[in-house]
Amino acid sequence: MMNWAKKQLADVAGTQEPIYGPTAIDSVANQAKTTPYTELKKEDLKWTAMESTCVETQTFYLVAESGHLGMAQVIYSNVAVLAYLWQSGIRTTCQFNTKIFYRDGKTPPLWSSDPLQNHGFDEEKVSFYADNVAVSLSEDANQYTIKSATNEKSIVNLTFTKQAPGFLVGKDGSTFFGTDLKEPWGIMRHSFWPRNKVEGVIITKDGEVDFKGSGFFVHALQGMKPHHAAAQWNFVTFQSPTYSAVMMEYTTPPSYGSTVVNIGGIAKDGEIVTAGASSSATHTETKDDNTNEWPEPSAAQFLWGGKTKDGQAVNASIEGSLGPRLDKVDIMAEVPGFVKAIVGGVAGTKPYIYQFSPSDPPLPFKIKIGDEEVEEQGSLFAEATFIS
Repeated sequence: MMNWAKKQLADVAGTQEPIYGPTAIDSVANQAKTTPYTELKKEDLKWTAMESTCVETQTFYLVAESGHLGMAQVIYSNVAVLAYLWQSGIRTTCQFNTKIFYRDGKTPPLWSSDPLQNHGFDEEKVSFYADNVAVSLSEDANQYTIKSATNEKSIVNLTFTKQAPGFLVGKDGSTFFGTDLKEPWGIMRHSFWPRNKVEGVIITKDGEVDFKGSGFFVHALQGMKPHHAAAQWNFVTFQSPTYSAVMMEYTTPPSYGSTVVNIGGIAKDGEIVTAGASSSATHTETKDDNTNEWPEPSAAQFLWGGKTKDGQAVNASIEGSLGPRLDKVDIMAEVPGFVKAIVGGVAGTKPYIYQFSPSDPPLPFKIKIGDEEVEEQGSLFAEATFIS
């Protein structure tokens, strides 16, 4: 009964949850033991738009032929708010974010984040709309169009065309949280388009940035307070002429046994090479960040493992120095207010994101399929996030 009461308070006030242990999480890795991955259908790209506490995002990562990196993102969030001492409610907020990274070593990243009004979905719930924003999936489910005029600093007009099948890990891509996993109180789910052709521009006050190149798309759902589901994150996307690779790893808080969930995959034009829950991320070197207590990674090793559809073993790696970071994001200073409301109840929480894209020299992607081993240069974008 005491745990139940603490759980209710944690859901509304954002405080830390009690210790449930590793039996209170059903990792998607359990599904992946028998079904490593499932190719996406159109219905898998629907917005869930839960009516309880959640953060749902669609994020488009951009790798331009010009060398620029970028991101465009829609956030749909429900926050439990305390209306009276004995009563709570839900407030829905939506946001559109963009970011451009410059490669000249002197221009700071361009970040824009704007609240959205009058949001909605199409009848199939695969396209999102709001005032001055549209993220639309084509009828054949092979292309997204992203348009935004919410901020004159970054006017977005992009198309993402799928070059390889999309996938989710396991049967439904979901990890569930709860002491009764037949009726879970939380969910984490990711769906990926690992390899895409990108066309279009982001218009800034300093001119137009052409993002013709490649990209990666992820649709993520955190059906609970984000800091209750994950204490740390590692994220990797790699794009090269032949291969695309993705990895998403999170470590739960002690409430759920500090469980590590790592999902990922490798694709090439027209096919998924392998995907599943057998990848790993390791910070092989770290340094102290004097503005907080987090161990900022300076070198890392990212490993993928699995099998092709015809049963050949696949092993791939990216490892080495991460180089100078692209950016360090103080989440509490930069994220929208509604996200602060979600995590603000945890005393002493100082979440940060460290972003990297080593280019001098770039880190090679090494892959062995069966007896054939290949090494290829490309563009790596990596994030390390520390929350609690």
